[in-house]
Amino acid sequence: MPEALPTMRPDPQPNPDRPSPAGVEWLVEGLDCNPDRLRDLNSLRQVCDRILGDLGLRPVRDGVWHQFPGPAGVTGVYLLAESHLTCHTYPEYGLATFNLYCCRPRPRWPWEDGLRAALGAGRVVVREVPRGEPEGGR
Repeated sequence: MPEALPTMRPDPQPNPDRPSPAGVEWLVEGLDCNPDRLRDLNSLRQVCDRILGDLGLRPVRDGVWHQFPGPAGVTGVYLLAESHLTCHTYPEYGLATFNLYCCRPRPRWPWEDGLRAALGAGRVVVREVPRGEPEGGR
């Protein structure tokens, strides 16, 4: 018997000034991160689990992760009822990238604070792209 999905909090109301018919996608780069944390699969899982929990997102299955050999990083992907979350790390560059696409409105996760605390990011760049808008985002 499949596991029950966690109860999801109600969706926030869409912004009437800026409707997005197909949700929003966040493209995130954590720069100048601690390389050891970018190799630590458990730390990266915890970051993703926090994002999913804080936003009330529902993984369809457990995340799939790959640890590259030697001093390289990791890659993780979650298939969500609401779309997907991915994580890729590059310890040699101090870089962690995340892609979160939610097809339903969600509040913005505090990427800057979260990645500074979890990965030691010196800088965090977040691009927010409303999906389904002809202009292609902000």
